[in-house]
Amino acid sequence: MANLVIDIGNTLIKVAVFNQEELLYFGSKPFIDAASVLEIVDKFNVKQGIISSVRKEKEAWRDELVQYIRLEYFNSEKTAGINNRYKSPKTLGADRLAAVIGAHQLYPGQSSLVIDAGTAITYDHIDAEGNYFGGSISPGLNMRYKALHDYTGALPLLKADGHFAVDLGDDTETAIHSGVQNGVRFELLGFIEKYRAKEPETNIILTGGDSIFFDTLLKNSIFAPYVKIEPYLVLKGLNAAITINND
Repeated sequence: MANLVIDIGNTLIKVAVFNQEELLYFGSKPFIDAASVLEIVDKFNVKQGIISSVRKEKEAWRDELVQYIRLEYFNSEKTAGINNRYKSPKTLGADRLAAVIGAHQLYPGQSSLVIDAGTAITYDHIDAEGNYFGGSISPGLNMRYKALHDYTGALPLLKADGHFAVDLGDDTETAIHSGVQNGVRFELLGFIEKYRAKEPETNIILTGGDSIFFDTLLKNSIFAPYVKIEPYLVLKGLNAAITINND
């Protein structure tokens, strides 16, 4: 049975179709409507679906969609076999929970640190026994650039520069790049070092819109051989949640 998976993020809405663990379709847009989703439903003969959303407002197209397939919302109760030990599970971001479920499905019996590089950067750890206790949230790459511009009177608004590779900025623009990009790099290295000191075999899993850029930041580090890029990690976690919980 094909599963429809919809992940509504802060910036983009991602739509995927899985046949068991096989990804059959993936698309990403700022907005979607019932008609476009129903085309996918018909094409892949989808019978059930799951929605994960970090937004508070309800999707207008959902009421039409439920007339054709069984549709449910992802929540803290759909753990797909992991032990969610977060102290306030109902406040845990759906994307964070789905990501650690995805990591546990991909690497069962192994410890994983999931770094989701999107609007925010989240660091979430799941141990080899499938216990999840929590993680960390910090500003994302573009958010840092925007904050420097918005909260100062003179600093320009810049974007990440994939070719920037020096430690010291010698003018305002390069100083901003140094502060933001090196700051993120040192943050990444610090979190990775902390978790791997406790569990040396911990997988380092990068996902999210800036995952390729973050991989570049880590390419010359001692941790580079242990980094795995999983662009569909959250979607795979959501697919596992609907599959396992409905078996």
